[in-house]
Amino acid sequence: MRVLSGITASGVPHLGNYFGAIRQHVALQDVASEALYFIADYHSMTSVRDAALRREYVKTQVLDYLACGLDPERAILFRQSDVSEVCELEWILSTVTPMGLLERSHAYKDKIAQGAAMDHGLFAYPVLMAADILLYNADLVPVGQDQKQHLEMTRDIATKFNLTYGQVFTLPEPQILDDVAVVPGIDGRKMSKSYGNTIRMFDPEKAIQKAVMAIVTDSTPVAEPKDPGAVVFQLWNLFASADERREMAERAKRGGLGYGDVKKDLLKRLLAYFGPMRERRAALERAPDIVEEVLDQGARRARRLAAPVLEAARNLAGLGIPPRPI
Repeated sequence: MRVLSGITASGVPHLGNYFGAIRQHVALQDVASEALYFIADYHSMTSVRDAALRREYVKTQVLDYLACGLDPERAILFRQSDVSEVCELEWILSTVTPMGLLERSHAYKDKIAQGAAMDHGLFAYPVLMAADILLYNADLVPVGQDQKQHLEMTRDIATKFNLTYGQVFTLPEPQILDDVAVVPGIDGRKMSKSYGNTIRMFDPEKAIQKAVMAIVTDSTPVAEPKDPGAVVFQLWNLFASADERREMAERAKRGGLGYGDVKKDLLKRLLAYFGPMRERRAALERAPDIVEEVLDQGARRARRLAAPVLEAARNLAGLGIPPRPI
């Protein structure tokens, strides 16, 4: 089973990225025969226009992955743009991708509604995502519920190419991460870099404390019952056992529990949970060459997997030098 996923280099990773993706990626390296994870710097170009900042985001995300337990000997961690074959495959796939398919993209419509620039890169984002996946003939793609449509589009694009030119691409299956598909931000919306509502687990402690204490709550008095579905409880639940979550819900409904106390306990649990990872990350930062060494090794391994797939697609589409008859 070949697993593949990626994370966009568009900001500093946060709790939503960790519980929604990174944690699962680390776990899958132990069960997949091959696990590939890429830092999507091409994808980040639809939102990040600063070259130096993009490079810094790539470095940050590699350090975070390594600190969270990703082992570059067991998994392939690479920078998307280091495997330039993905751009050629994107073009090949774009020639069989119906406009109507792209126009139905929920993510595109959401971004435009939020004021994003209506450019080709954003519109064609699903085609590049399809190339990311199909270039390695991935069997399984872990995605959140909000990315499910993109994977369905990938399957549609692969099917269209296979029917047009011949069978080459594996149809990937999604692994929907329902348990923590959406981690709320401190304002109640989905935790997202673009909303500025994140809690970043590798920030200095004072910055984490400030973010936790800024979690939006209502004005319900301490003595009154609380809604156990409130944002502060949802975030607290990430660090609690099933029994602890049930007990906390009962306490909230009884009343006598202050939001401030819940925030303080959340901060304590968060720092304890990420404590060992924060120590590992600090040690990694003292090895200045580690990031590029890992990315270089990952890119070489990824290109070995990508080359035969791209070559097969080129041959079937009639591109380049014809293959010699056997």
